[in-house]
Amino acid sequence: MTLTVCLSFDFDATSLWIASGAGATDVSRGEFGAVAVPRILDMLERTGARATFFVPGHTALAYPPLVRAIAADGHELAPHGWVHESTRDLPKESERALLEKNLEILARLSGADPKGYRASSDQLSPHTIEILAELGIEYDASCSGSDFDPYYLRVGDSWSVTGPYRFGEVSNVLEIPFSWALDDFPQFEFWPGWGHRLASPAEVEALWREEFDHAVKRAPDGVFDLCLHPQCIGRWPRLAMLEQLVSYMAGHDGVTFRTMLDFAREWKAANPAAEWAERNSTLCGRDSLLE
Repeated sequence: MTLTVCLSFDFDATSLWIASGAGATDVSRGEFGAVAVPRILDMLERTGARATFFVPGHTALAYPPLVRAIAADGHELAPHGWVHESTRDLPKESERALLEKNLEILARLSGADPKGYRASSDQLSPHTIEILAELGIEYDASCSGSDFDPYYLRVGDSWSVTGPYRFGEVSNVLEIPFSWALDDFPQFEFWPGWGHRLASPAEVEALWREEFDHAVKRAPDGVFDLCLHPQCIGRWPRLAMLEQLVSYMAGHDGVTFRTMLDFAREWKAANPAAEWAERNSTLCGRDSLLE
């Protein structure tokens, strides 16, 4: 295998702002996501890159023609919460019901069963990984336990401020690592109390190029996960920067662009969970000292 670039787009639309309790003006910021998706699809067609779109159920119901267009162009669809809610404190039954509802609407619109997942706001609950495994989800893209090397998630981890970290059992759900450094939202969006600086496209391109160059050098069989938001990256100067960056990455020998599911399936076939756990005993907690 060679370094794989996964372009991922969180098509949050209005759901992000509604979940945040924002007013009508901020909700309108999400509407720009619907304007941007056709621009992004055109850019992906020009570059020949296939991508993964994480879509809340709320967005799929609001903009079904756009969701169908994403699937028709050969891109992957995967769930991203129902209305961009945080699942961190949801009861297991509620979290599972929302995910099942999201899977159903995306399958209905695309004709394919989604097999990936990214949590809203990248917040997993203590039950999320178990739910993903139960529902046959093959990978997640919410966690940050590595930079460019995928790894298997565990079911049943527990921790406290007074006791040791207790590692759970390795599951068959692969993690494609997420990083805020490779997310466009902190760079390009202003939000009182959260984001106070708007970077230029040139600044962000330099940051992402540097990360990519290290991935090429240090993780030749790894994955470079770029997390993007249509309402954010879809402004013309930013999208032009992204197309330029894609061309730069494509110019490197051995670099490929794939959907997360295609990458996950190939990587898992070459690295079965049991064999990976045996080679990575420390990361699985098998070398930890308990009370």
